[in-house]
Order: sequence, then C-alpha cells, then structure tokens
Amino acid sequence: MSGTYEFQFQGENLVADADAALIWPERELLVVADLHFEKGSAYGAMGTFLPPYDSRSTLDRLETLMARHQPRTVLCLGDSFHDLGAGDRMHESDAARLSAFTRRYEWIWIAGNHDPTMPTWLGGQVADEVRLGRLCFRHEAEEGLAVGEVSGHFHPKARVKSRGRTLSCRCFATDGRRLVLPAFGTYTGGLNVLDSALKPILGRDLIVYALRRGAVHAVGRRSLVADPETQPALL
Repeated sequence: MSGTYEFQFQGENLVADADAALIWPERELLVVADLHFEKGSAYGAMGTFLPPYDSRSTLDRLETLMARHQPRTVLCLGDSFHDLGAGDRMHESDAARLSAFTRRYEWIWIAGNHDPTMPTWLGGQVADEVRLGRLCFRHEAEEGLAVGEVSGHFHPKARVKSRGRTLSCRCFATDGRRLVLPAFGTYTGGLNVLDSALKPILGRDLIVYALRRGAVHAVGRRSLVADPETQPALL
C-alpha cells in the first residue's frame, strides 16, 4: 500500500501512514494524536488571524484515513481540542460531522493537557490511558522505563540530511521501547526529535519514520540534525 510503512514495535506489527496516523491492523485500530480542533479560532481571539477552517480540514483528512483503513476503533491521543472552549466554538456542521464519526466507530478520547475534559455533546469514551496487549496509549510520555508506551504531545519533527540538503518534516519517533506520534492537526507545529526535551524519553537507538510528500521514510539517528537554534514548540 502506498503512503504507508510497516514496522514492528514491541512484537506487534504496526503501520505508519504518511498522513500522520498509526494503524494496528490486528486490532483494527487507527490512532491519531494532537488534533487541536479550533486552534485557528483560539488564535483569532488573541488577534492572530488564521483561516478559520482548520477543524474542517482536520476532519476531512480523518475521514479519508477511516475510509482507507476501515478501522473498528479510533483512538485519539489527547489534545484533540485546543482548549476547553473549543467545542463551543466549533461550527455546528463540523460538530455534527464529528459526532457522526463517534457513532459510526468505537471511539476513545485520551485526555490531554489542552483538553482534560471533553465537550458535553461529544460521543465516545474518555480515558486517561488505554492498555491493549503489550502497548499502553497515553497523551504524554512518562519519564522512566515505560516499555510499550505510545504517546503524542511533543509533535515530533525531523530535520534530515539528504543529498546535500536538509529537509524538515513531521515524523514518528521511536527507540524500540517507546513510540511518539506526530501531531495530526492542521495548525500544529513541531519539536525536533533531537531537542533536549525528548532526551529523557527517547534513547540512543532512535529511529524516525519521516513523513514527506505522501510517503514514509525510515531514517536513522546519523541522518538527523538539530535545529540551528532552539525555538519554542507550538504545543
């Protein structure tokens, strides 16, 4: 299948989709992280005006993924809504569409730091974490030995040396013990996987699955470069 990359994590066969989703075929599970619905309207209220269609664009991409992979369960790894008022700001047509998704599939929302509670009108289950077999799904990686952990929160991106150029793109990041998913939302920034904030989370056996132009590329640590200067991530 084009636009995907199959890999093993903790003995499980998983698939990285180029549109920033994780697929667990055996469980018929689709996982996405950091949707950040209504980030555009939040920035607009602060005087930074962005096109107010980020939620709709994110829903379009999510619907395409669900049609492609036909999951039984959809798991969202936290920060699905940009803030506690995002559900009230969402256009009624977008809210109705999202509600229909949660009725069509088994839907699980992991609570994040941006959305510790979900809008009252929203369907699906809410949990702090979900354990399935060897894997544990939560919003933010915990320091210490957390083998089999799958999380989001950090919006990982990679700067990759390739043929004399340096390319920057979203990525999955893993050291074989943990797996951190890229942000899915339309207006989400990213944090370089070599940033010091990720050193306690990802060990030296780091490999990334870089997402570029509809394809997924496995990239080892030696091909990764740090940002020229440290900048705050848009989490």
